[in-house]
Parts: sequence; C-alpha cells; structure tokens
Amino acid sequence: MALEKVIVVGAGPSGLLLTLLLSRASIPVELIEQTEGLDTNPRASHYSPESCHEFDRAGILDEVREAGFIPDGVSWRRLEGEDKSRLIKITNPALKPGDDPESAAFRHRMVCLPLHKLGKILETHVKSQGTAEIKYGRKVVEIGEDADKGKAWVKVEKADGSTEIREADYVVGCDGANSIIRRKLFGDWVYPGYTWDKQIVATNIYYDGFKDVDFDDSQFFVHPEHWHMVARIQPDGLYRVTYGEIGGLTYDQLKERQPAKFQAILPGNPTPDKYGLVNFSPYKVHQRCVDRMRVGRFLLAADAAHLCNPFGGMGLTGGIADVGSLYDSLRGIDNNKTDDSILDKYDEVRRRIWHEVIDPISTENMQRLFQYQNADEFVDKDPLYRLVREMQNPDKKLEKGGPPNATRTATTDVRHDTTLCCIIPLLLSTETFSATYELLELGFQCLGNSPERPASGMPNAF
Repeated sequence: MALEKVIVVGAGPSGLLLTLLLSRASIPVELIEQTEGLDTNPRASHYSPESCHEFDRAGILDEVREAGFIPDGVSWRRLEGEDKSRLIKITNPALKPGDDPESAAFRHRMVCLPLHKLGKILETHVKSQGTAEIKYGRKVVEIGEDADKGKAWVKVEKADGSTEIREADYVVGCDGANSIIRRKLFGDWVYPGYTWDKQIVATNIYYDGFKDVDFDDSQFFVHPEHWHMVARIQPDGLYRVTYGEIGGLTYDQLKERQPAKFQAILPGNPTPDKYGLVNFSPYKVHQRCVDRMRVGRFLLAADAAHLCNPFGGMGLTGGIADVGSLYDSLRGIDNNKTDDSILDKYDEVRRRIWHEVIDPISTENMQRLFQYQNADEFVDKDPLYRLVREMQNPDKKLEKGGPPNATRTATTDVRHDTTLCCIIPLLLSTETFSATYELLELGFQCLGNSPERPASGMPNAF
C-alpha cells in the first residue's frame, strides 16, 4: 500500500537519516523532536563503510567526506614510555595506481566527522525535501493506535503547553537511550541488559603535544587503570579523548579528577594550561536491547532499541544499519512489493545481529583495554592482537597457534570491528527480502567466545 505518512520521533542522526531516506523516496515524513535544536555534545565521529553505504544512498556522502577526512587507521598501544609504542595497527585502505576511487571499496572507506556536524548536513538536506517536515519543541506524551483508521498516533505537547494529536501509518522511535516511545510501549524501567560498573568520560581537546609523538589518527591504550582512546576528529587538530573512570562518581567529582587524568594519559603529561578543553561529557555505559523492535504500528531503531559501549563504533554503525533496513522495509510496503510482515523480519534480524554481533564484539572491544595487567599480557593473550598479526603475516604462524577458524572473516569485518548489514536497495518480494535477511547471518563471526559480562547493579532495568 502507498504510505500516507511516517512519523519519526527524535532528530538525532538516525532519525534525520531515516527521514531523509524516506522523503527522497517520496514518502511523506514528519520528524518530531522535543528540543529546540540539534544536540552538540561530544559523541561518535567515525563512520564505517556500512554507514557510508547508507550516506551514499541518502545523497550526502560527498558532503560528509568533504567536511571530514579519511583517517589513516587505528592502533592499540602501550601507555608506558615516552613513545607510547604501537602494538598493532589496522590501516584504512589507501588508493594505489590503477585503483578506482569511485569503487565501493574506496568510496565507502571509513570517514571521520563529529556527529553534530553530520547532524547539520542531514538537517539541511531534510529541510530541502518537499515531503519532509521537522517540528522542533514537540514532546511526545501519549501514544496509541486507531484500529478503524489503520493508523498510529502520538499526542505531543508544545512549548506553550498546548497539545495536539499527530497520526501516521507508522511511528518510528529514534529518540535515543531515554526513548519516550520505548517507555510508552514497555514501561519506564524496562530495557533488558546491564550497566557497566565503570563509566566513561568523553572530551574534545586541542593539544599541541600530539604533534610531538608518532600517533595514528585513532588509537586505544591498553592499561588496567588509565585505559583510554585518543582520536583526531577534525582536520584543524581537534581530538577526542575518551577515558575510563570509576563508577558511581558525580559530575563534580569527575570534573575535579580530569586534570590528573590528562596528566597521566596524555603525551608530555600536560597541566591544564597546556591544552584547550572544549567539551567534557561523562556518561554511564550500557549493553541493552529491547525484546521487540516492532509493536503493531510502532517501531524502534538505534539507541531507542539497543545500546552498547562506544569502543569500536558498534552502536553508531548498528543504529545506521537499523535505519537502512527499516527504510528498505517501509519502501517495499509503499511500493506494494511486500506487506507489513516484513517489519517482523526487521525486528527479528536486527535484534539477532545485536545479540550475536554488536553485543559480544563491543563488550570485548572495551574489556581488552583494561582486563590485562599490562601490554605484554595483551600481546600474549588477546585474540584480536593474534588475528591481526596473523593477517599481516600470513606465512608466519604465531606461537601457540593462530586464532580459530571461526574468527577468519572478511578483512573489513576485522578492520572496522563490525560486520553489520547493507540491505539491498530495491525489494522484489516478501520472499526475496525475507531470504535476504536470513542470509545476513552468514559471515557474522565474533572474535572468540563472548566474554564474561561485568558486574552490574542494574541487571534488568535502565
């Protein structure tokens, strides 16, 4: 059936991207956001090939690449020593003579751009679409369905206190970790999973000391106490420094500890007068996924549906992959190529990918930074280290044997720590699309067994 309207709740990157994709396919979309503008807090900034595939379909990839840059790769390092020596590095592919720069392998290379700048690009493109409308300052307060009309509806409250009912064929909650849509569907404290007993502080800084060391564009530091990540996120020298902290500390306590942390982890051991702190944003870290991403005419995507720690970019990439899959599903319904049972398949497969790929790999990404007593133990025991070394030295088997065959996946799976799907852009039939979804599980292999879950004071509530 032709869709009359889709309502998307939440003007974060996932909500904006879904709105843009749908509106470019001539599907009317109303995007509702409770704040008065885009979020500018320091968040993710690296977009994998799977994300770039969706940006290309939305017509924004060239602009994203122009505004950002192509990072040279990512490394894992030891903290000790002046040179903070590199243990392993995975390199972003570089163009060689004869390579086609417009081929997917190079056009969709990982690109870096702060998320709020991506949001601005998306917002500009959405506003240029005649079939899309963004309504800021609208908070969803109630939801429901009208069975007679075959519509879903949301009751929104405006800044002046007045309310109105908005209805559509489907309502998609892209409204983040504290999603109102999810809370209205399942309850305020129902978000299955756990909260880590550690927390993270994300900062953006300018620091000339980075010029004095042989850093890559992105690097993780392995240390039981001072584990952290340093990544260049803008061509002008703005860096993201994200570090682990003790759980349970208040904002003021974390802010008080920040200078000592930087002095311990940054090259040159700088005092606050040596760097410019642009953003400081502590947050708790969760591994959570809803039991259903579809309830009738309501759908969930990205952080509204699942959460994971940020190391490796699995959460951002997973959310963008949700959007691509949901766009194809809704477009297939709109084009009469499938019925709405395809949305049940969306629900099933996206949750399965979270449980089988995103959760275990992201958990291992974070744990490997602090679980070893020192970097030498990381070199001796870590499966990612062993896998990368063997891939880079295929004729030389490491002592104690290489990684198990189950971990041997495509190079891009390891390079970007993600194997999330890129769904076919045109739907042929319900059967064909369902079969495509079923094939997604092929090649989705994790690095070893799922690691132990850390202790948590919130086992089953958000």
